[in-house]
Amino acid sequence: MTSKIPTNSSLASANLTSWKSITDDVMPTWLQDAIKAIMLPMIGLLFFLLIWGTVAQNIETSLGKFPGPSEALEQFQSLITEHNEERSKEVAFYQRQDDRNEARLAQDPTYQIKIRNYTGKPTFIDQIGTSLITVLTGFILASMIAIPLGIMIGLSKNLYAAANPVIQLFKPVSPLAWLPLVTMVVSAVYVSDDPLFAKSFVTSVITVLLCSLWPTVLNTAVGVASISPDLINVSKVLRLKPMTHVFKVVIPSSIPMVFTGLRLSLGIAWMVLIAAEMLAQNPGLGKFVWDEFQNGSSNSLGRIMVAVLVIGLIGFLLDRIMLMLQKFFSWDKQALLR
Repeated sequence: MTSKIPTNSSLASANLTSWKSITDDVMPTWLQDAIKAIMLPMIGLLFFLLIWGTVAQNIETSLGKFPGPSEALEQFQSLITEHNEERSKEVAFYQRQDDRNEARLAQDPTYQIKIRNYTGKPTFIDQIGTSLITVLTGFILASMIAIPLGIMIGLSKNLYAAANPVIQLFKPVSPLAWLPLVTMVVSAVYVSDDPLFAKSFVTSVITVLLCSLWPTVLNTAVGVASISPDLINVSKVLRLKPMTHVFKVVIPSSIPMVFTGLRLSLGIAWMVLIAAEMLAQNPGLGKFVWDEFQNGSSNSLGRIMVAVLVIGLIGFLLDRIMLMLQKFFSWDKQALLR
């Protein structure tokens, strides 16, 4: 009778299993996952701040040293203070206007009240709100066009073959190339004495739409074309009507690819908007960055760095929101999404 001698690999596997069981006994799995979800991103951020602060000390520009984390934080606090001061001025302006109108009415009950809007300088927070409204408007309009178009292209091989060259032709076009054309078209077509939206807003929205359309179209088409033949056969057996087939079979099956396209499109839309605002001087974060660059003060570099970090943070949050929507609408709740 021979005895089985354990190998090195079996000993290592046994040690790993015993260590895992000890870890699970001491620390629950959910706590381990929570530590990983919090600690690992924190380590990455601290590593980034360390590199940023070290490199910034060794870069000298025409406006002084490149801003490090402490300088950026100081400028961020300054921008928040300026925003609060501007809001206080706005409240005081409308209060004075109300008091003046009340006094006029007391003297003359037939006096026609005139309300004037506050025309103070937009703050950093105001520019963030303007950019978010613009990018979401352009992205939603692009999605309303791209998803139905992608479904139609994906359902028909002939239509896909006809549309693919056009998509590949316009997909790589830069927003810097679209912007002059869009600006001239909007100026010529969008003519009104009392426009509902500002021309700058319409120009930015159309530019975002044209640049962010294509990832959603392509991914939706690929997702629709990749539907399992078994599902298509079931639809044929049940003799589903075309629209019922689309809503009951096509859309649920292609949701992962559709949302992949939407996430890509939203990221592109955000990048395109900042570039368009800088070039066309339309209100928003892009204009804020350009104005600070032109200002050339000792605080400009720090404020630009704050804007860069905020742009990146907003882009990350928009992507996380899209990921949450994908998890909500996806039929496979166990799918791993990142």
